[in-house]
Amino acid sequence: MRIVLQRVKQARVRIDDAVVASIGPGILVLLGVHAGDTPDQSAFLAAKCADLRIFPDSEGKMNRSVTDTRGQALVVSQFTLYGDCRKGRRPSYTQAAPPAKGEELYERFVEQLKNHIPDVQTGRFGAMMDVELINDGPVTLILDKEAPR
Repeated sequence: MRIVLQRVKQARVRIDDAVVASIGPGILVLLGVHAGDTPDQSAFLAAKCADLRIFPDSEGKMNRSVTDTRGQALVVSQFTLYGDCRKGRRPSYTQAAPPAKGEELYERFVEQLKNHIPDVQTGRFGAMMDVELINDGPVTLILDKEAPR
């Protein structure tokens, strides 16, 4: 699994001009699922996202997690995180999980994240979405949990 995590002041997802999810301060999680990923990886990464100390404390140091700040989370499926651009001009997505497996592990990740963060919103798996955000900082991190080999 691969995650691009952004600390946000707010974020929302629109599908066909309708807002389907919206959060205030918290984290935006763009989640890609690899063809070789397992359910155990979702629990590890959900805990990691919830516990990362990326929010400022009273002294301005990044010393608090989204859980500590009682922030929200917005999770958006993003199979293109496994786009391989090494050859040619068109990315290859052969490393991305097939849709059924991708959706299963995406949903599992969301459920695992809800064990740590009470307010978790989501986009719609497989839909064309407009994702809007105000990046806070900006703070953007990439998290990987390698697929077994």
